[in-house]
Amino acid sequence: MRVAVVADSAAGFPPGWTVPGGPADGVHLVPMPVLVGNDILTGEHDDVTAPLMVALAAGSDVRTSRPSPGQFDRVYGRLADEGYDGIVSVHLSGLLSGTLDAARLAASRAALPVEVIDTRTAAMAQGRAALAALAAARSGDDLQGAAAAAAMAARASALYTYVPSVEQLRRGGRITAAAGWLGTLLSVRVILQVQGGRLVPLERMRSAVRGVGRLQELVEADIAGRSTGVQLTVHHFGNEDEAADLAGRLTAVAGPGRVTTAPCPAVLAAHVGLGVVAVAICAD
Repeated sequence: MRVAVVADSAAGFPPGWTVPGGPADGVHLVPMPVLVGNDILTGEHDDVTAPLMVALAAGSDVRTSRPSPGQFDRVYGRLADEGYDGIVSVHLSGLLSGTLDAARLAASRAALPVEVIDTRTAAMAQGRAALAALAAARSGDDLQGAAAAAAMAARASALYTYVPSVEQLRRGGRITAAAGWLGTLLSVRVILQVQGGRLVPLERMRSAVRGVGRLQELVEADIAGRSTGVQLTVHHFGNEDEAADLAGRLTAVAGPGRVTTAPCPAVLAAHVGLGVVAVAICAD
C-alpha cells in the first residue's frame, strides 16, 4: 500500500528539511497564510520571516487564517493522481486552528482514504509526528499503521514556549482565558505549555534571563522523566543566537546530534511575537 503524508506549515520543519534528500522529503506541506495588513504571506523561512519580523516590530496588524478546504482538495487530488492508495494528514491542534476542520472536509470528499490526525500540538512536536508517519509508510505499514505511528509520536511529545511579551498573544485572542492570571502589564514574560491541545500558562516572570533559564529547567526535568531518548528542536523568531546558546546547553543533556534549531513557524510566530523561544521534545 502506497501511503502519502501531508502536514500543514505549522509543523515547523527546519530550513532544507523538505527539499529532495532532506529529512522531511516526502511530507507534502499545505501552507498556512499569515496576513500582514493587506498582504497575504504563504511561504516559510526566507519568504515570510523578514516581512513578518518588520510587521511585529512595528506593531502592525498581523493575523492568521486556516488553509481553505480547496487547498487540501488539490493536494489530496494530486496524490491520488500520483497513484497513492491512502493519505495520513497530520495537523496543528484543532483547538488552536480551524486547519483540522478544513482537512476533514476535504478528506470526506477525497478520491482515496485519508486519515486526519489532530496532533493536539504544534511546531516540531507536530512535525515529528508527520515524520513518524512517513517512516512507518516507508517501512511498509498500511494506512492505519502509519496513522497510528503519527498519533503515538504526538502523544509522546511536549512543547514548552517562553514568550517575552504577551501583547501579541492578547491581540490574537489566544490567552483570553488566562488574562487574569497574567495580570495587566504587557511587560510580563510567560512560559506556556501545550496541554490537551491548548496553550496553558505555566509560570510568569519579569527577567528575560530567568525566563530562558527556567525554560531550560522545565525541558531538562521533562527529559529526566522519560525512559527513552529524545529529539529536541529549539524554535526561535528574531533571536537565533539565543536559541543556539540554549541548544548547546541542552545538547549536554539530550546527547550529541539530538538537538536542532529552527525558526518558529510563521503562523505561530504571528501570535507569540518576536523573541519567542520554544522547545519541542519528541521521543526517539
